[in-house]
Amino acid sequence: MKRVITKLGPLTGLAFVFAMFAFLRPASFATMDNIQLMMLQTAVVGTGALGMTLVIMSGGIDLSVGSVVALSTVVIAILLNQGVPPLAAALGGVAAGATAGLFIGVLITRLRLAPFIATLAMWGALRGVAKGLAGEQMIIAPGTWLNKLLNVLTDDQGWMLLPPGVWLMLVLALIVGALLRYTRLGRHIVAVGSNEQAARLCGVPVERTKILVYVLGSGFAALAGVLQFSYLTVGDPTTGAGMELDIIAAVVIGGASLAGGEGTVRGSLVGALIMTVVANGSTKMEFPNWVQEIVTGGIIIVAVAIDRWRHRKSE
Repeated sequence: MKRVITKLGPLTGLAFVFAMFAFLRPASFATMDNIQLMMLQTAVVGTGALGMTLVIMSGGIDLSVGSVVALSTVVIAILLNQGVPPLAAALGGVAAGATAGLFIGVLITRLRLAPFIATLAMWGALRGVAKGLAGEQMIIAPGTWLNKLLNVLTDDQGWMLLPPGVWLMLVLALIVGALLRYTRLGRHIVAVGSNEQAARLCGVPVERTKILVYVLGSGFAALAGVLQFSYLTVGDPTTGAGMELDIIAAVVIGGASLAGGEGTVRGSLVGALIMTVVANGSTKMEFPNWVQEIVTGGIIIVAVAIDRWRHRKSE
């Protein structure tokens, strides 16, 4: 029963909210154009959720990912303005995020700071770095193919089915899923999140695993920043405010346990889709923003309550 709830619970929730809004607004919600729009809206949070899945499965948390997204957009815009090729600029943004993750990992493993405190401190520090690099204003960047990653497909691009940014998210999801299932690092992440002391006694390099997890987590947040830059077409040091909560919520709604040791890539992507469907459907219903926020909060409470129920049943 626990396995069934873990695997099918998020999918059942997604099917329910989609069917509900499709019934209430069939003419505007259940259309191919709107489905493509929802996939575009999911790409940024979904990509960030891939890295957060690794962090939460290891028993940690990362509150700095929204600031990493902003820092990534700023770095990309600066590099593009200096004549750096688009691919190198995108890699520069990812490198900036991964470096931030390395620093977070060192704070947690060497200074023994709690992940909540370390990432909360970096949430503010990285936002400040982004604002400082940008001179506290948006940076206009020259147009490149990066701007087209999250464009709605034109008629002659129908063969792609989904925009490039969405395909990027799906490919990255396959990579993270393979990492967790087939690699030693994936097994170490689950072991550390399940029982850190037992993992240490079994010879798992706990500190190194945690550092790698936060490097990967921030790296994926920076990749989400690449997609956010594509959507905005500018480097914005204020973007991504509150995105860390959306990303964490997507992972939790997808069935990951905040206690660590549990979670799936599939579930995290489904969780991100649920949040997008709720937001999009609420817009189609012309609900005010405060109603959408209440609904999203309620979904998170239900997801966490189900997680606690599963753990009580297994004890």
